[in-house]
Amino acid sequence: MGPLLIGIYLFVLAMFVGVEIINKVPPTLHTPLMSGANAISGITIVGALLSADTGNVTMSNVLGFIAIIFAMINVVGGFAVTDRMLKMFGGRKKA
Repeated sequence: MGPLLIGIYLFVLAMFVGVEIINKVPPTLHTPLMSGANAISGITIVGALLSADTGNVTMSNVLGFIAIIFAMINVVGGFAVTDRMLKMFGGRKKA
């Protein structure tokens, strides 16, 4: 088996494990877990920046650029949802 096929198997297995883990999490823990996911996405951004740093256009650069885009969407969306949830639990503002 080639490295690409092993990578695909690992990716599919990780997807199944991730779905099973997320489905078992109670709703009250989603906000703290989202904060942790934002931290992991921050690490992904750093790794993708290191991957896409050269001036030559290679497959590594293209994949690094795509990873930067997806990780930034995840971070911004996660912080937006966390902010909305924290506002829901915040006290009422006086007029």
